[in-house]
Amino acid sequence: MRQLFPLFQQAQPSGAGTLPLLYDVAMDYERGVPLFASGEPVIVSGLEAVKSWAWRALQTARYRYSCYSWDYGCELENLVGQPYNHDTRRSEAVRYVREALEVCPYITGAQAAVEGLEGSELHISVRMTTVYGGGEIYV
Repeated sequence: MRQLFPLFQQAQPSGAGTLPLLYDVAMDYERGVPLFASGEPVIVSGLEAVKSWAWRALQTARYRYSCYSWDYGCELENLVGQPYNHDTRRSEAVRYVREALEVCPYITGAQAAVEGLEGSELHISVRMTTVYGGGEIYV
């Protein structure tokens, strides 16, 4: 199915009371770009779609872009330039990640762990519990 805006989530209707199967564009996480095959975006569903959505949500600054609701995005940029000590910065980063992901109805839980903090570059591993099972992403 071709869509005018393929980067937006696509959901197919299903039975009443359940979430529809989630569809999203596959991401090349290393390069930070959507995957394309034969000029068309690669569409994934289920757990891979949730992981793709989560990765993009964590890469998007909350409140910056008017095309997104205020619920979408992450506030990690708020840590830049703050006089927090190392432990406070880590705990705030974990909280921001969890808050960014738990707005998604497909994610039932999220745990984040700061893997490294080098200057202004933060490396975080995120373990999610979703309606499709468990998944892990790195940001």
